[in-house]
Amino acid sequence: MVMPMTDRKTVVIVEDDYLIAEYIRAVCEVIGVDVIGMADNAADAEKRVDERQPEYVLMDVRLRGRQDGVDASLAIHEKFPEIKIIFVTGSDEPRTINRIHMDAPYKILIKPVEMADLQGALDVATA
Repeated sequence: MVMPMTDRKTVVIVEDDYLIAEYIRAVCEVIGVDVIGMADNAADAEKRVDERQPEYVLMDVRLRGRQDGVDASLAIHEKFPEIKIIFVTGSDEPRTINRIHMDAPYKILIKPVEMADLQGALDVATA
């Protein structure tokens, strides 16, 4: 599936907390980033990325189901190494950060995430 070329960045949001996912979606829209898919578990995340092939994935570590965001990230990067995965996590403890580094994260953001954090992580110029 070939997506039309635009100047707008594309992202899939992977987050198991509905309110946080909706907040991130709303912020992305405000800063001019197209949310082209959402998922709350690893299997759906892989499916959305496979279908839509975004430029970025905003990936929570803890997801619904047995697999976590790192499992999903590793599977996504195996098929699409060029996709930039930004981890968005509520934990900055060494165990979590070390798990994230099992893959090659583009960036890591610690919750709560502010608009400026997303702009910087998604390489979006401020207005």
